[in-house]
Amino acid sequence: MSVLVTKAKEQIINIINQSADIAVKNGELEFAENLPKFAVEVPANRTHGDYAVNAALVWAKAFHKAPRMIAEVLVKNATLENSYIDRLEIAGPGFINFFLNDRYYADIVADIAQKGSEYGKSNYGEGKRVLVEFVSANPTGPMHIGNARGGALGDCLAAVLSAAGYYTEREFYINDAGNQINKFALSLDIRYRQIFGDPEEMPEDSYHGEDIINHAKGFAEINGDSYIGKPEEERKKALVEFALPKNIEGLKSDLLKYRIQYNTWFKESSLHESGETKRIIDLLKESGHTYESEDALWFKATDFGCDKDFVLVRANGFPTYVVPDIAYHYNKLVTRNFDIAIDILGADHHGYVPRLKAALTALGVDANRLDVVLMQMVRLVRDGEVIKASKRSGKAITLVTLLDEVPIDAARFFFNLREPNSHFDFDLDLAVSESNNNPVYYVQYAYARICSIIRNLEAEGIKLRSCSTEELKLLNTPEERELTVHLSAFTDEIIQSAKSYDPARITHYVAELATKFHKFYATCRVKDNDESLMQARLTLCKDTAIVIKNVLDMLKISAPEKMSRKDAEQ
Repeated sequence: MSVLVTKAKEQIINIINQSADIAVKNGELEFAENLPKFAVEVPANRTHGDYAVNAALVWAKAFHKAPRMIAEVLVKNATLENSYIDRLEIAGPGFINFFLNDRYYADIVADIAQKGSEYGKSNYGEGKRVLVEFVSANPTGPMHIGNARGGALGDCLAAVLSAAGYYTEREFYINDAGNQINKFALSLDIRYRQIFGDPEEMPEDSYHGEDIINHAKGFAEINGDSYIGKPEEERKKALVEFALPKNIEGLKSDLLKYRIQYNTWFKESSLHESGETKRIIDLLKESGHTYESEDALWFKATDFGCDKDFVLVRANGFPTYVVPDIAYHYNKLVTRNFDIAIDILGADHHGYVPRLKAALTALGVDANRLDVVLMQMVRLVRDGEVIKASKRSGKAITLVTLLDEVPIDAARFFFNLREPNSHFDFDLDLAVSESNNNPVYYVQYAYARICSIIRNLEAEGIKLRSCSTEELKLLNTPEERELTVHLSAFTDEIIQSAKSYDPARITHYVAELATKFHKFYATCRVKDNDESLMQARLTLCKDTAIVIKNVLDMLKISAPEKMSRKDAEQ
């Protein structure tokens, strides 16, 4: 929460506790030890108060009185001097409603103006080290639409965590070893040999994309048919060494265009080269939770609540794909000592997560330090119809083709409009529209409108200046109060977003902020004959712009100071 919201809540708690102490001393309430904690909550309808307290209800048993009688005593003995509380009222069976005074709202407005770009940040995370791994697409081809959602989600979650006081790093895990690389090598090899007349057909489960053909042609342009007569493994190795770095550089370039920069690009192959994969197998053996069956090494995952055991090392001596994954997460949490590792994965990994956590537990690692955000599929919609594409045929819609059609601002905003575990239809027509129906345009327009208000008044010689507390107290209309209350909630929204790993809360917050600003602007005239009121309203406008820009900066979305006005009346 913001400092002032926290302060107001602390004052409410102190007022209730001190009132109870006075009542006990006066003999109005009998002494009671270890009183239960009471809640300070925001009522659904703020006309009933800014905060509601249930102390009288939870203390009824301890004081042997009806809640309503306790509430009357507490209100009677309450001291409100030097606090943000204007008055108290009793409601229902004994709730006590607190109404904040004008100074509280004035201080909120002043606090935002003073903190500027730092407003909303907190030390909630206490500097804990968090590693967010996201996208991690196989480097065997271009990124698809699911990676686009994962990219926006992971990048914005990392930003939210950072604003909430965590030390945060971003990481891409490059799967440059294992079955997908073998399949990549086979696909390249067949396409290369086809260039020189080999009639072999591509297997159904190989990579059929245009990128594979282009890599094979590029390799042939440099090497001709010199690799045709060489051993298959040598030829495949050369093809992969030619194509894979190009794909990885392509991933980096595409993600940079998407405004994503990673602290680390971690290669799976490094786990094998360093011996970490073998070490994990040895450590799991030492844990006593492995056994051999049919010449394979199994992990007793059922010892940790999984529905079945799984193979670590096949009968041919090669580890399964899960072993380097275990080694990778052990590297995150033990070798590099991150307090928390967060993976953004597709929803199809649901059954994979418990197995990974079971192995970490067997290795002596607190599996609760690994958090996995499961992300549902995205469907692209145009003209109300779902666009269908086949990944296998090579006609999948990629991140690049999406960004060629949709502005990056819209893509990043839209992909964070839904909670990660919800299905999402991406409306291509809406994403490119310049209307109030397009949420990112609506938010950007609110920011541009405020910039225009300030710019136009400056052209008339009216400049924004610092306001006194008394001047800011003039902001007392329902629309001004509603806007101020929403601005005051920004810090808590960031914290709640960080706690739930759901950056969609922030996009919803800023969209609602834009709505509340437009409502304020339609009702309250900023340019006014009362100079003090005009300056106070200008300050509130500026505060709104500060928070909108803080959100857009967090989401890596532009905040234009000038935009078209054609949507203003829609």
